[in-house]
Amino acid sequence: MSSVTQFVAFGGVVLLGAMSPGPDFAVVVRRSAVSGRGYGMAAALGISVGVFAWVVAAATGVAALLAASAMAFTVVKVVGAAYLLYLGVKSLRSALRGGGEAELDLPDPGRRSSWAAFAEGLLTNVLNPKAALFFVALVPQFVSSGASMADTLVLSLIALAGTVVWFLVVANIVGALRRVFARSAVRRAVDGLTGAALIGLGVKLAATSRP
Repeated sequence: MSSVTQFVAFGGVVLLGAMSPGPDFAVVVRRSAVSGRGYGMAAALGISVGVFAWVVAAATGVAALLAASAMAFTVVKVVGAAYLLYLGVKSLRSALRGGGEAELDLPDPGRRSSWAAFAEGLLTNVLNPKAALFFVALVPQFVSSGASMADTLVLSLIALAGTVVWFLVVANIVGALRRVFARSAVRRAVDGLTGAALIGLGVKLAATSRP
């Protein structure tokens, strides 16, 4: 049985991990700046669900199998890198086009747009094998091999809560400044910077090797 102190410490480490710059942060910032806080919050929820899944996978040993399997690791790495490159190229193309209304640059129209933003956040997180390595290293420090499902569920919910709180804060801060981001020059700068960041992260992920 894990103690309250362990749960608090685990939540703190996960929160610090969420705060570190990466593809999750870039996606939430761009969605909030270009499309508004609602879409940014949807992307934030998708990322948080991804984190929840990784904690469960790490606690049950699934993530460890991914980290141990060269083929599985490579497949997830290549797919994840390709997805980040895809998002980066779309952002750069949007920056080059410029002008127009700030809207969610995804094929799903109308009410499905928030689901598309949610899916973008979820895929960005779950297709990142670095997340698997992070939680494979972290979770065993807080739960023993014979941990109960209750402990696993509590850790997963703590990770989800910490991640969603952080990214909802980011989405709301950026969304509150949307009038600034609605300016064509600023929006193009946001698209250009996040596009370059996502492409750089995709290239870095593609070059990652198993420890």
